[in-house]
Amino acid sequence: MTYTESSMDALRQAGDELADATVATLFERGEVGTFNTLMRYVSTAGAPLPDGLPEVAREYLHATSAPPSWVDWTEMEKARLFFVDNNVHISTALSFASMPACYVVPHVARLLSATHGLKYPSKRMAETGQFTVYLMQPDAFEAGSRFIPAAQKVRLLHASIRHHLRRENRWDAGALGVPICQEDMIGGQMFFSMLVLDSLHRLGIHMSTEGAESYYYAWRVVGAMLGVDQEAVPRTLEEARSFLDLYMIRHMGPSPEGAHLTRQLLDLYEEVVPGTLLDPVVPALVRYLVGDTCADWLEVPRTPFDTLVRAVPRLLGVLETIEDRSPLGAWALDRLGHLTTVLELSSLTRGRVMHYAIPEDLKKDYGVSSGAARTRRWTPPAATVGP
Repeated sequence: MTYTESSMDALRQAGDELADATVATLFERGEVGTFNTLMRYVSTAGAPLPDGLPEVAREYLHATSAPPSWVDWTEMEKARLFFVDNNVHISTALSFASMPACYVVPHVARLLSATHGLKYPSKRMAETGQFTVYLMQPDAFEAGSRFIPAAQKVRLLHASIRHHLRRENRWDAGALGVPICQEDMIGGQMFFSMLVLDSLHRLGIHMSTEGAESYYYAWRVVGAMLGVDQEAVPRTLEEARSFLDLYMIRHMGPSPEGAHLTRQLLDLYEEVVPGTLLDPVVPALVRYLVGDTCADWLEVPRTPFDTLVRAVPRLLGVLETIEDRSPLGAWALDRLGHLTTVLELSSLTRGRVMHYAIPEDLKKDYGVSSGAARTRRWTPPAATVGP
């Protein structure tokens, strides 16, 4: 598949027809509050839908209750095993590369800044981490799992943000296209898949081409369930590289909103890291994974750890060698990675299940808070040639 400026421009004009129509009807009929209240009790796949659920919502939930028919379950199991083997590294890549990368796209940073408050990074990271953990469970697509309901709710959340921004004239559709458009949704899919794989490679993680392809495949399935047009989604890692390169060339750059959101994110990570001695490791790792140009745009501070963090791949390489050569070492490192991921997620969620709801009012649900500020402490495909 070949991506061009024209094909990317066309993707900017498209949203998610099914979810957008569902949200529009809920608002027209004044049923959003009822929907949110009842959907708090729908958290596992296969559970009976509650009485009183608006009919349009019932139809949407039925239509989106199963993964796409083309899913290759052998590939999905390979992806799950890849995640189990690399969970702490994937969490690191999501936290220190994927999240900041979102802020390097100015119109995405403006959208996030306009629709989320000062507590946004914590909530967003908790939701993303929980969503990924749900996805990589053995029973992710079976009755009793939490992944499918989470995907259904995230899709409606995106549609509700589109609804509010357009209704309130807070988005320049003429210049920027549809908010959370197909191009940006595919771009987000690339950030959480291709960019994660790039980061694992940069960290020196041992991984096979087969494992990387399976992990990417899993995020194609996720994209389909989140309303991403599968005719436009890259099918291979090579196509994904082409899309990601062109997307970033088209849109990346500095912005006040991107720098502000990055500072909030760094503050959050520094709060999670015990004590203050290792706080400089946080910006150093972000800078290492996203590169100096993007880090400067995001105003990531330089620290004495910028040089030291370059030794991380060598250290991880030693651990990876132990894991490759010793079944006991592999088991111990997998358990350590699992525990680290669980502890990180617990610190972000404060032990609570994150609920995804349709915001009835962006200012009330996602506006800037007046609360006090924080005071506590494989080989990737080669880059393509840009236009």
